[in-house]
Amino acid sequence: MKEETKVNENMVEGRNAVLEAFRAGKPIDKLFVLDGCTDGPVRTILREAKKHDVILQFVSKERLTKLSETGKHQGVIAIAAAYEYSSVEDMLALAKERGEDPFLILLDNIEDPHNLGAIIRTANLAGAHGVIIPKRRAAGLTATVAKTSAGALNYTPVAKVTNLKKTMEELKEKGLWFVCADMDGEQMYKLNLTGPIGLVIGSEGEGVSRLVKETCDFAAGIPMKGEIDSLNASVAAGVLAYEIVRQRLCR
Repeated sequence: MKEETKVNENMVEGRNAVLEAFRAGKPIDKLFVLDGCTDGPVRTILREAKKHDVILQFVSKERLTKLSETGKHQGVIAIAAAYEYSSVEDMLALAKERGEDPFLILLDNIEDPHNLGAIIRTANLAGAHGVIIPKRRAAGLTATVAKTSAGALNYTPVAKVTNLKKTMEELKEKGLWFVCADMDGEQMYKLNLTGPIGLVIGSEGEGVSRLVKETCDFAAGIPMKGEIDSLNASVAAGVLAYEIVRQRLCR
């Protein structure tokens, strides 16, 4: 029987289909492999995954079958990105091409694809030069993200990096400084948010992780007058992004 490939949120099932996806250069976010399965074809797939630094998870047969939508996964399922990822260098080049100070949005522990899509949409409208996400504990560029971004994903570069903290340190050497959203931070209106900047947004529940927060130069708080104490991550990103826009326009 001919092997089927089911694409839903860019799921690729079956050994040949997954291997062909790797060889065709399709960006793969995550690979699920049946635990204990190490025959020749699977070893070839694992080598490709390692070569492309893909997140790999060995799972039980029950878990793999539950993930599968074709029933023909043959012990392997890959989650492919809906769009190609860019590089951080592409974003800096875009800023230079526009004659603007770099403005990047970095996301820490944003796992909800709707939040990611909404933030990419905001990034585009606010004139950010790109969005940076980590490889782990982060939503990838799924079809849901593309839909929620309302087309912004076609114009806004998104880069996936192995280590967010290390990427920030490298960008600091290029002249960027970083501000993160934090409930206990200094009120955003009192901060100078001009110049080459990276805005770091954490998840609604956990916020920015400790190591990433320590790498930031400042923490910015959003004034809140209601009875609850936090904003949705995409809303917080929008509020802070447009404060950066306001300050740039008022320079």
